[in-house]
Amino acid sequence: MVSVAAKPPVYIITHEFHPRRGGIATFTEEIAKASTGLGYKTEVWAPHTAGEPEKTWPFPIRRLPLKGTHDLGCQMRLARQFVAHRRTLRKATVYLPEPGPMLAMMTLQFFKALRPARLLLTFHGSEILRFAGSGPRRCLARALIRRADRISTLTNYTHRLLCANFPEAVGKTIITPGALRSDFADSKPNRTACADKVVILTVGRLHPRKGQMFIIEALKALPPHLRQRIEYWMVGTGRREGYEMLLRDTAENSGVTARFFGDVGDAQLDDIYDQADIFAMTSINHETSVEGFGLVYLEASAHGLPVVAHAVGGVPEAVVDGVTGLLVPPVNLPALTAAFQRLVTDAGLRRELGANGREWARRNCWTRSADVLLNGPAVPS
Repeated sequence: MVSVAAKPPVYIITHEFHPRRGGIATFTEEIAKASTGLGYKTEVWAPHTAGEPEKTWPFPIRRLPLKGTHDLGCQMRLARQFVAHRRTLRKATVYLPEPGPMLAMMTLQFFKALRPARLLLTFHGSEILRFAGSGPRRCLARALIRRADRISTLTNYTHRLLCANFPEAVGKTIITPGALRSDFADSKPNRTACADKVVILTVGRLHPRKGQMFIIEALKALPPHLRQRIEYWMVGTGRREGYEMLLRDTAENSGVTARFFGDVGDAQLDDIYDQADIFAMTSINHETSVEGFGLVYLEASAHGLPVVAHAVGGVPEAVVDGVTGLLVPPVNLPALTAAFQRLVTDAGLRRELGANGREWARRNCWTRSADVLLNGPAVPS
């Protein structure tokens, strides 16, 4: 263990942070909290909040004048921040927990004056294939990985994907599994609002890769008497033009009642979880977009919900088939329909899988992941 006096400050530089939502933002926020709890002087750099009030954090946060996109202009603005604060960063641990800041660092890495004392990276999945698919960017990513002191992934699936595409990561990559958010509060389900219905819930952006359409089509294939017992709730919004309207039209003709909640706050989301009976998110891997893990599956399990999901990417490391939920082959409508029919008609199985999920979701903790990332044994050069 590194002594308190010897610990260099940690600068976590990210595009994914509150008020943005999603698994990567949650991961970044929780690692920042955990590193602070381990005694590191931690500071987060993140895009400006467009006038939204700042939450109270146990660490300082520097809001940067950029939108947090992956375009060249945003990369250049972030690169200028690196240059302006180079004397500070040279003496610190710089942690890039997602691809946005990695892109900015890729070109700066060749300037010795801009190299931090330690460089840590985290890969989540899709960015690996995107970096590998472009010749120039692949070369830059390989150089950045070689310079990194330690790299982490959330799952063994992503670890294998990274090392297969970038052999330079072999020997310096460790697993920092996701966990429940630190402010998660245990609650007892309150399903009286729909006592005569079985509520199936999806939480995620409205996008074809997240699989809401697969769920509607699978529910549509159920016998009429079962469709009448179901409500399908969707939380989230999306930028894909026309996709929400397509979902609404398909649901209207499916015989299943559907509700669209849009984006909601944490308190309302917890209440929605506690009124649901089944959680479903049937993500698919598509081209360079993969499901590396999915913290939302852990969140659903922690609320005592059995999970229905596709067995793709890192999902089998978040959902244990037959123990915390039911995994089905991707894009297999009969298998998906059968999984829903089994859970809708068997309340005892729902309770059993949900109870198992509550215990399963608590097996990891952010402090342990941050400790492995920051204090783990030295990796080969």
